[in-house]
Amino acid sequence: MTAYVLQHTVHRPWPLPDRPWVLAQRWLDLLFAHWPLPPETVRPLVPPALPLDTFDGQAWIGIVPFRVAGLRPRALPAVPWISYFPELNVRTYVTVDGKPGVYFFSLDAASRAAVAGARALFGLPYHHAEMDVRRKGEWILYRSRRRDERDGRAEFRARYRPAGGIFHPAPGTLEHWLTERYCLFTAAPGPRIRRVEVHHPPWALQPAEAEIDVNTMVEVLGVSLPPTPPLLHFARRQDVLTWAPQTVRQAVPID
Repeated sequence: MTAYVLQHTVHRPWPLPDRPWVLAQRWLDLLFAHWPLPPETVRPLVPPALPLDTFDGQAWIGIVPFRVAGLRPRALPAVPWISYFPELNVRTYVTVDGKPGVYFFSLDAASRAAVAGARALFGLPYHHAEMDVRRKGEWILYRSRRRDERDGRAEFRARYRPAGGIFHPAPGTLEHWLTERYCLFTAAPGPRIRRVEVHHPPWALQPAEAEIDVNTMVEVLGVSLPPTPPLLHFARRQDVLTWAPQTVRQAVPID
């Protein structure tokens, strides 16, 4: 898998890091559900040092359920009871030093080991959740409920499926802007901005349809999603490499 992933670099907006990657994994049966919001609604949710990205004047919040498979550190094999689990992230988009990336409000996972490891290594806001993913024909049945409810009940229940042919989003389109990002940023705790580089082949997306029964993943942030249907995309598989965090500069508020 890693050799295949490293062969696909032409599409990247900047070169691969000159350091060894530290984690390899596959993401399976992803749903990208995105809602546009006014920038002034999203801006207070993001650390002041991280410049918020917008597309045609709108900020976007995404909820992305999927399954992780084959998660492993470099030079070690995947372990069945640790390396395979559902995950769900809530995100928006930022750019630092000319590199567009992802900012995660939360990441929920069914693996306690993955939650502890990601918090320690990457400083990401992972939470342990009770999760279940099943297939029913073409449909993916997905359920997640965060175990720690001190900040409110974060829950997501939905079913989704692909609803069209595979396409590769073209540069300049909203689909490309939302998905083709090759790093993530954190700016807390402490006064540093850290960047985590990632790499994968170009996204092979499909239109999707979804029936979302319960979704309080954003409500726990104190924000309500608009009542309009989300923009939906499906991806069957993505192979991913991740590098260790790197401090890029001190976090100086931009507002």
